[in-house]
Amino acid sequence: MQTTQNWSLQQLPDMDTQQFRQWQTLLEARTGVCVSDQRKTFLQTSLCARMRALNLNDYQAYYENVTQGASGAVEWSSLIEHLTVRETSFMRHRPSFDAVGRHLDLLLENRPADRPLQLWSVGCASGEEAYSLAVMAEHSLRKAKAQTSYGIWATDISLKALEQGRTAIYSGHRLGGLNERERREWLQPLANDKHEVAYGLRDRVCFSRLNILELAQAPIQDLDIIFCQNLLIYFRRWRRRDLLNLLARRLAPGGMLVIGLGEIMDWNNPLLERLPDDQVQAYVRRDSIERLE
Repeated sequence: MQTTQNWSLQQLPDMDTQQFRQWQTLLEARTGVCVSDQRKTFLQTSLCARMRALNLNDYQAYYENVTQGASGAVEWSSLIEHLTVRETSFMRHRPSFDAVGRHLDLLLENRPADRPLQLWSVGCASGEEAYSLAVMAEHSLRKAKAQTSYGIWATDISLKALEQGRTAIYSGHRLGGLNERERREWLQPLANDKHEVAYGLRDRVCFSRLNILELAQAPIQDLDIIFCQNLLIYFRRWRRRDLLNLLARRLAPGGMLVIGLGEIMDWNNPLLERLPDDQVQAYVRRDSIERLE
């Protein structure tokens, strides 16, 4: 036991260039995420965390571990939890959520009560983004005095992040762009600066695991809002365009796609029109699409 403890405290050797390229290729093939040379330390640290847990000190041995058989698939799932951690917060980019609110106001004009709003948080991480969308939907429904309902899909590759989203308890520093009224109405203060999301919001959000590379097989369509921020930056430019084109076809006519400001500049899709707002990067699907499809 003592020998293992001593080994676990030793610094593992740096990856050489060949090993780094091998892991880069595997990660991109399985998740689409492209680890730049500048993020080599991040990748190495993430790998070492799992290698220490398995008492491995050789990158090639660990590579073979995660690429072979059923046990490799299980270990890959554990490794993903170290590779996909993303810092987020409620209303992280408030102008984007305000744009969502304004668009929901428009969609609710003369909307039949039996046609619920459908929203999707793509790459939802630990759930703050999805619950922020729920807050905006609640605001718009009350303003319109609408009888319709709404539901939110929240998808991510990380099971740990999804579980945190379902638990719906967050530290105070994660409350981000929520104003005081929103905090009082939708969050219940707990001990130690923790806050629990109200069940009225939690009941509207469905958390599901989705690898973005499997987007074409996802049974989600006819969305009124697709919110996809701080995810595309991890992919190559050609893959960003492909993913956005797939998302565009998941929108209902009149639906809106919101991405991070500046995440891609050279993309356009004939189904969509760019929202004329310099503070956000959002696109609205045209109402008339017969010629385009």
